[in-house]
Order: sequence, then C-alpha cells, then structure tokens
Amino acid sequence: MINWIRVALYAILLAIISLLLMPIQLFCLWLDLKPRRVLPRFWHRIACRLLGLRVRVHGQLDRRRPLLISANHVSWKDIMVLSSVADVVFVAKSEVKDWPVFGLLARLQASVFIERQEKRKTGDQVSEIGRRLADSEIVVLFPEGTTSDGNRLLEIKTSLFGAAASAVPQSPTGVVHVQPVAISYTGIHGMPMGRYHRPIAAWPGDIGLLPHLVGVLREGALDVEVDFGEAVDYHHRSNRKEVSRLVEQRIRSMLSDRLRGRAAARQKSAA
Repeated sequence: MINWIRVALYAILLAIISLLLMPIQLFCLWLDLKPRRVLPRFWHRIACRLLGLRVRVHGQLDRRRPLLISANHVSWKDIMVLSSVADVVFVAKSEVKDWPVFGLLARLQASVFIERQEKRKTGDQVSEIGRRLADSEIVVLFPEGTTSDGNRLLEIKTSLFGAAASAVPQSPTGVVHVQPVAISYTGIHGMPMGRYHRPIAAWPGDIGLLPHLVGVLREGALDVEVDFGEAVDYHHRSNRKEVSRLVEQRIRSMLSDRLRGRAAARQKSAA
C-alpha cells in the first residue's frame, strides 16, 4: 500500500511540475529561444529524483562543438538520465512520437525523428541532424538501433554515423566530435544489481511502456553510472566504419568495466 501511495504522490508532483513548465517550453520552442535547451535538463533532474534514479557521472562532456554523443541503449530511462546531465536533443525513431507521455516529452525536447522505412527521406533526415549539430546543439545517437538487456553492447549500425559526416562541411573547424558514452545500471537499493533485477533496469520492448514505468516507480532507488569517454574526431577524410568501430570499442570497454566493478576499483586506487 505504501508503495502505491508513493507512486501516486510522485506522479502527481511530476504532473504539476510538467504543467507549469510546458507552456514556457512551448513558447521557447516557438521563438527558438535558448532556454528551450535548458528547461528539459531541469525537468529531467526532477524526474530522475522522483523515479529514484541516482545518477553518477564519470568523466566530462566534451566542450568542443559540433558534438555528437554516441551511447548504448538500455531503456527509456537512458533519455532521462542523459537529459539530466546535459542539454541534449535525441535522434529517435518516428514511432516514439505516438508513445504515451514520452512522445510528448520527445517533441517538447525538439527531438529529431527518423523514419527508417522511408529511404527517400533519409537525406533530409541526415541533413536535419547535421544542421542541429552545426547549430551547436548536442545530438544524442543510440547507434545500436534498439534497446539491449543492459549486460552488453549490441552491434552498432555504422549507417547512423552519416549524421556526423553531414555536419562536417558546416563545422567551422571542419571536424565533428563524436563522444562515446556508456550508461550502466549497477545497483538497486544500494546493493549491486545482479541479473535477477536487470529487467527492472532494462526495457527490451516486450513489456508495455506504462507497466514498466509503474514497476520502476514502485521499485525506486536505481543506481546509474554515466561514463563519458574520449571523443573521436570525424572529418572529411574519416572512414565511417573505422570511426564507428573505435566508438564501439570505447563504449563496450567502459560498459564492461563499470558492470564488472573494475572502473570503480580504479577510481578508488587513484584516490
């Protein structure tokens, strides 16, 4: 009973905050004002706290622009986690627009929606991502193309890095910086998360979105580690497959180290 009361209370609080911020964000989107990039981070920080997502950041967001973030994808929670630590926009499949709650949030965050089945629109979609990057927006790409079980990195789709190539001609330096990021769900209620609890963290898609959201609210207290890796420079001479392979290696290494506790051990020894 107490769990359900907490779920209801947090849902009401989040709804109130959303209703207060939504008109402001819509106004900023309409006039393309700078606060449109900041308000989502403020909202997501509150949402993470209410959902019980305890986010810890390791490393730093690259300060150079244009910047494309390439991250592993475990759950819809990844969007909240990354949005709580940086002013970012996402590349999302077009179906996300029709999702309850999250579809509206994606539109309010000015996400770039891509239609994978419409090959004739690919050029326009890539150009839109390139324009956003050239406009100093930090664009997040989930190159796996789907969610994983959280224990490993799936094969990366190199075609998605065409967005970086499209932004190169518009970059003042002729370079787009691609930063690998690993999102790891490592603990629950202060205890290490084993495979038994992994379905709470991961959302492979065979579970309804709202039931999974309610399950996270009921559970609460999930520890999430965000590792920012060394960026890879993408310029006109870069090979897309080589860049994607290097980014994949760095994400895989950070994710593996974090899940096995090696990264934490190194940080303690360094301290």
